[in-house]
Amino acid sequence: MRTIQYNNKAPEVRALCEMLNKLGYNLIVSDSFTREVDIAAKDFQLKNNLVVDGIIGIKSWSKLFELNNQFLSYNSQLLSENDLIDFANNFGLELAVVKAVNEVESSGKGFLLSGKPKILFEGHVFWKELQKRGINPQDYYNSNIKDVLFHSWTKDYYLGGDAEYSRMEKAMTVEGSSACREAALSSASWGSFQIMGYHAISLGYGSVDNFVQKMYINEKEHLYAFGQFLKVNHLISYLQNKQWAEFARLYNGEGYKSNKYDVKLENAYKKYL
Repeated sequence: MRTIQYNNKAPEVRALCEMLNKLGYNLIVSDSFTREVDIAAKDFQLKNNLVVDGIIGIKSWSKLFELNNQFLSYNSQLLSENDLIDFANNFGLELAVVKAVNEVESSGKGFLLSGKPKILFEGHVFWKELQKRGINPQDYYNSNIKDVLFHSWTKDYYLGGDAEYSRMEKAMTVEGSSACREAALSSASWGSFQIMGYHAISLGYGSVDNFVQKMYINEKEHLYAFGQFLKVNHLISYLQNKQWAEFARLYNGEGYKSNKYDVKLENAYKKYL
């Protein structure tokens, strides 16, 4: 793990936040080393007889892993080199392309330290998914659930990590029916490649429940779902031709420009050549 500190932005910050949260802190899990993370990191160092500088280097990482070792049992669920090679061969893609997409789209891993697949719950999607099932979200909307049910996209309520499961579970209780539960599962993006649950049927799964069960197995299942998404949405040729911007637009949406997904993909591809 690389050394990180205040104002850094890196995937390792997510791991730090998850580990600290497991130890009783209450941080938003993101890749940004914010002032809140800095305060928590220094408190952790103070309580564990470490130098209190907020710099998470080898000594702090060592103590964090020591205290979090019970949460690392998901290691057997991770992708292997052979998994990526097989995927590249099956889809007629360069291995460097597959590795680039895996690096950028998976943000480093598909599972949380708790062993659950990584998710992000989208309240605006939940609104639409309820409507699809004949449930009027306006009938249930109130200030107590505004963090899980809203009409237009916002990132204001993202918490990251296991807290996203709390948001999803809260959404399941909004109306209380099996249809509401299904709508909630459909409104989260799942696993390494953050495939939305509402794609389950179109990707060949029997139900969103079946899709979710697969997401709990391992990252190879996440990669399979990603492959299905590429096929169904005719995205393979964009990767074969290294049309990064067009792929990013179709996969990530119009907001890809602000996040520079196309630039990140191209840079990662060059790294793996």
